[in-house]
Amino acid sequence: MTVTIKDVAKKAGVSPSTVSRVLSGHPRISLETSRKVKVIMEEMGYTPNMMAKSLVSKTTNSICIILPKPAEELFSNLFFMELIRGIVTQSSRSGYDVLISSGANEKEELEAVSRLLKGRRVDGVILLYSRKDDAVIDFLQSGGYPFVLVGRSDRYEDILSVDNDNIMAAYDATNHLISMGHERIGFVSGPPNLIVSRDRLEGYRTAMQSKGLEMKNEWIVEGEFLQDSGYRAMSFFMNLPNRPTALVAVDDMVSFGVLRGLNELKYKVPEDLAIVSFNNIPLSELSSPPISSIDIGIYHLGYTASQVLIQSIQKPGNQDGYTNRFVIPHRLIVRESSMYAPGK
Repeated sequence: MTVTIKDVAKKAGVSPSTVSRVLSGHPRISLETSRKVKVIMEEMGYTPNMMAKSLVSKTTNSICIILPKPAEELFSNLFFMELIRGIVTQSSRSGYDVLISSGANEKEELEAVSRLLKGRRVDGVILLYSRKDDAVIDFLQSGGYPFVLVGRSDRYEDILSVDNDNIMAAYDATNHLISMGHERIGFVSGPPNLIVSRDRLEGYRTAMQSKGLEMKNEWIVEGEFLQDSGYRAMSFFMNLPNRPTALVAVDDMVSFGVLRGLNELKYKVPEDLAIVSFNNIPLSELSSPPISSIDIGIYHLGYTASQVLIQSIQKPGNQDGYTNRFVIPHRLIVRESSMYAPGK
């Protein structure tokens, strides 16, 4: 037999409205009464009707993560798994459930977001990407829906976002290779429509220009955040007449493809090509050789994104005096893949 609020109230010796206030965390309920009611709920096996509760409170205590591609592609990259771990950990601590949705293209992503928000199935959204032109952000911003962007937007500077300084991070990665004596440095980038790809490419170019080093168009290759992008780039890079002696890869997964391609071509890292990449996922330390990587604090990106979103849901319009852009610090982790000076 299902236990109701009235059953709990009767056993606790309080009114049903008091039990409801305990469930909603009402400030007028004393700590002693709240503890008493919660103990009885647990003893009786009472489970709140979340649908009924959401109808009264007009909240669902759920948020949604929108993935930028089908899940089967993304979960092969440990970056997204660690990012989601941070989001889920903080959301759970705040009493929120997390839904995950994705689409094969921007149209499907927009349909998913619209369905979830207009159907009142979630209270807010976390976007795990930032594109130059984004219909999903346009929809969320124009509708006044709570959302947080992991990344940054050129078009909407006032939206809530959590990001790294990717320009400076790429500058630091490139400058490390320059400090090791490399002058011919290549760059394997991500999709050109993603702002993170553009920012990291800008940081690479800024570092090269600041030292007066030459940059050739053929030293820059665009791809995806996948192993295959790095793998395919190697057959091209290593056959150039004046090839780079070092490489900045936009993502650790890309660098794993670089290692695989170089191994098949019988080149050594770092003697033939030094490598620095991004994200510092655990496998970067376990690869052969271990890869120098920019640690961007993936878990903290996700944790902070959830924290910021839930705060905006619980206290809408109460952002006076608070920043709308949260920047997670980065640091370069130097390992064997870049510890070689050319000509020595």
